[in-house]
Amino acid sequence: MSSLITPRIPGIRFVHSPGPTHVPDEVMHAMQRPMTDLADPRVGALIDACEKGMKKLLKSPHSDVFFYAANGHGVWEAVSANLGSEKHTLLITGSGHFSDQWALQTESLGLSIVRTPHKEGFRIDVSAIEVALREDTQHQIAAVMVVQTDTASGITSDLDAIRQAINRCGHPALYVVDIVASLAAAPFDMDAMGIDVCLGSSQKGLMMPPGLGFVAVNAKAFAWSKTHAKPRFYWSWLERKTDNQSAKFCGTPPLAHMAGLEVSLGLLQAEGLDAVLARHSRLGGAVRAAVNCWATAGAMRLHCLDPEGFSTSVTAVEVNQSIDPEALRVVAREKFQVAMAGGLGPLAGRVFRIGHLGDMNEPMILGALAGIEAAMTVQKVSYGPNGLAAAIAYLAKHTP
Repeated sequence: MSSLITPRIPGIRFVHSPGPTHVPDEVMHAMQRPMTDLADPRVGALIDACEKGMKKLLKSPHSDVFFYAANGHGVWEAVSANLGSEKHTLLITGSGHFSDQWALQTESLGLSIVRTPHKEGFRIDVSAIEVALREDTQHQIAAVMVVQTDTASGITSDLDAIRQAINRCGHPALYVVDIVASLAAAPFDMDAMGIDVCLGSSQKGLMMPPGLGFVAVNAKAFAWSKTHAKPRFYWSWLERKTDNQSAKFCGTPPLAHMAGLEVSLGLLQAEGLDAVLARHSRLGGAVRAAVNCWATAGAMRLHCLDPEGFSTSVTAVEVNQSIDPEALRVVAREKFQVAMAGGLGPLAGRVFRIGHLGDMNEPMILGALAGIEAAMTVQKVSYGPNGLAAAIAYLAKHTP
């Protein structure tokens, strides 16, 4: 047997990272369609369907949607490149590891940024945003840039509260939101929330493989970019706002990903967005119920300390220093076929993360929790009893 081929494991491995997530068979089958020449009218129809479907999901029918063959970091750069100006600065709000990374990436482009502080375990400090905007009397801040859900900490911030703070200041800054980990998992309404730009990627709530990113831009943000932004090409919204298929993607469209996205959007629509959001809330609640039971032994706790900040996408579990979460992950993955995530940035070696995002249902969550309990037993991690029973009770109470 080739060294590249490993023996088959019966059944399936549960994927409980917060991205990549489980990909439905319907999406995988769509992505396996034969390629076609770009002059085929079905290519144009596919792109049009994806653009319309994304606008419907984002609840912003008049915004422009631009797709990129990129991950979330790629669309971070797309946004920064289209909003960056030598005469302005970008305010990146502190929310944890991913806002820190976005800030570092934006600075590497030679752009000026302002950052607000972040308190570990809590949501974005809205008052700090308001202070920064009020101090900016010359209105040099072009945009307030926010990560709705910090995947590393499992914390979701209040987008409405941030919008209200911007309004109270009477500041003209654009409102930009990263919804990479929250789209199709947490409530989001681009127009109703007063959001000018949002960005995301394919491998989480959209239930696809990594590799496709998107940015949605309203007329106000597009006009600002056209007037002020530094020169750019591949990422440029100006170049991509066209009916020319090649220019839309600055080259060949990622046809397989677009085919998968069309089906993914159809699956979300068929389930109904309200039902999708309720399912994510239910599954997240079941995981937290289990973790709260495990925590009674004193070896772990929920990382999020804000009762309003728990993510419907992922739960971060902080462990005592005596526990190696990476060793626990290996046992869970290799012995019990539950692949969960580890800590990132300042949380590396301190947490393990249980994803409950995307194409996920109750049996999958219960199977994951059982596998994690088994791994903790093997690793002799002290955990309180009845975690699985608590999750079952939660689901029984909250399942319609």
